[in-house]
Amino acid sequence: MVIAQQPENKSQQPRTVAELVEDVQALTTEIQQLYCLDEIPWVVGYSGGKDSSCVLQLVWNAIAALPPSKRTKTIHVITTDTLVENPYVSLWVRNSLKQMKLATQEQNLPFEPHLLQPEFKETFWVGLIGKGYPAPKGKFRWCTERLKIKPSNRFIRDVIRDNGEAILVLGTRKAESTKRAYRMKQWEAKRVRDRLSPNMNLPNSLVYSPIEDWRNDEVWLYLMQWENPWGCSNKDLFAMYRGASADNECPLVVDTSTPSCGASRFGCWVCTLVSQDKSMAAMIQNDEEKEWLQPLLDFRKELDAPINRDRRDFRRRNGDVQLYERNLDGTTSVEPIPGPYIKEAREDWLRKLLGLQQQLRSTAPENMRDITLITLEELSEIRRIWLEERHEFDDSLPRIYKEVTGEEFQDPRPGADYSLLGSDEWAVLEEICEGDAMHLELMAKLLDTERQFRKKTRRVGIYDALEKCFETSSRSHEEAVKNAHLKRDLKAAVNQGDVAKVKQLTLGDVVKEEITDASSAAKPKTWASMKFQNRETTS
Repeated sequence: MVIAQQPENKSQQPRTVAELVEDVQALTTEIQQLYCLDEIPWVVGYSGGKDSSCVLQLVWNAIAALPPSKRTKTIHVITTDTLVENPYVSLWVRNSLKQMKLATQEQNLPFEPHLLQPEFKETFWVGLIGKGYPAPKGKFRWCTERLKIKPSNRFIRDVIRDNGEAILVLGTRKAESTKRAYRMKQWEAKRVRDRLSPNMNLPNSLVYSPIEDWRNDEVWLYLMQWENPWGCSNKDLFAMYRGASADNECPLVVDTSTPSCGASRFGCWVCTLVSQDKSMAAMIQNDEEKEWLQPLLDFRKELDAPINRDRRDFRRRNGDVQLYERNLDGTTSVEPIPGPYIKEAREDWLRKLLGLQQQLRSTAPENMRDITLITLEELSEIRRIWLEERHEFDDSLPRIYKEVTGEEFQDPRPGADYSLLGSDEWAVLEEICEGDAMHLELMAKLLDTERQFRKKTRRVGIYDALEKCFETSSRSHEEAVKNAHLKRDLKAAVNQGDVAKVKQLTLGDVVKEEITDASSAAKPKTWASMKFQNRETTS
């Protein structure tokens, strides 16, 4: 009997069911021998998808067949929850881990499940709403490292530190993609034994890939014919996959070559690295009970909308203006690279996200009514960033939270509610600045920097901090962009060895400064032109 589906790799011949059974038996023996060979702990990457489920099931059954006296080595099962996972996949994984814990105790097995999460300072919403990062794109893929790679690598490093070494067991397969096949071929040249390769990203660790040569249909055949040993239903897993157009899962990500949510079957519901979330769209289309997910799709589309430059700063987060050549309708222009979301845009995203969470909690099925799109810890970190890094002392987050939810915001961070400045002072400052956004930003930074140093026993560095406020916020939009063009032209002239151009640009700048200085006596000084010339040694 030949398995019906065609292989993904044309050079790979389809195997009979009997041949697959033989391979499973051979892998069982291989897993047992490798496990009993030494005291190096294992870490199995489990995402809840088909490939990782297949590998974990193979390992589980192989270890369960060993006598209890040989089950001495811990096998860690790790899965990373990015906090923005597809709600149904997240629920499936969490329930699976609970089942594993119970089955491990009942069957006296050495498996230890772990649910990992990114640090709250590095979550998706802290990046987007707190720091103002735009939704991830191919050229600015800031999410994968923070949400997936770091949590798993942090855990593996801890295992290595405690034990000296670790073996990472993954469900990676050559049939996943051409890029994956190429990378695995490179690993093969450095192998210490069959299917055991050095981990290029984590020293003192090896990667074991038991099903690297399996095809999709073989993975499914195994899952359908061999019963799940920790008590979950593989048929339910198949039902989750059914109806979607892509075949890849969202695997445990340990390096940037691993297909992330951008090329996965199931991934983050906010993912903008793909044109659309086909898996969630299929869920909604094929099951009326999942129509409550539609607002998530709509929100994701809004995240992926074309750049609205009015909602983005003209500077980067460090205050620099960086230019790039933009080609629009055949016309090339040099413009500032859009920076992070401005204050109004970040506040708008927060309102919409909290509103979406309120909506889903009233429309989701009973077993998912406690759905959390953004945690209190994330909200607290966003509030801290707005207050301490962005100097937005009007402290708008608690107000927005109450407007949307009707509840008071209970900040878990000690001392978070103490402040000498607040919304009243912000309103006065807005009135004084008369709609001048840069003037408002500069004044807010200066006042809040002084407030922050007031709480310190020693005020060393206050003048440098205040000077930095002028460096990043003293120029108007037009002046800052003009200065960036001057620097760009000057650098180009230096690289080309154009001495005349360098003199022209440099002397022209000096002349302008002299004219400005000469006329300054007749004009009142502004905050943007003030500098600290006579610095006091004590405050």
